[in-house]
Amino acid sequence: MSIENEFTGLKVFSSTLARDREAMGENITAWLRENPDIEIVDKAVRQSSDREFHCVTIVLFYRER
Repeated sequence: MSIENEFTGLKVFSSTLARDREAMGENITAWLRENPDIEIVDKAVRQSSDREFHCVTIVLFYRER
């Protein structure tokens, strides 16, 4: 991570349930609105699966403005 992307915190959103994965974007948007004093500097998106479950994880790296 470069110096301009230094972060002071991170927030993890993760779900294995289809209905929760579908709502993840809305949950992230709501969290961002509730935290207007932060600036997102990077993100990571991961997916893992087995025979029965699919897990999506989104990590937001942020710093306070």
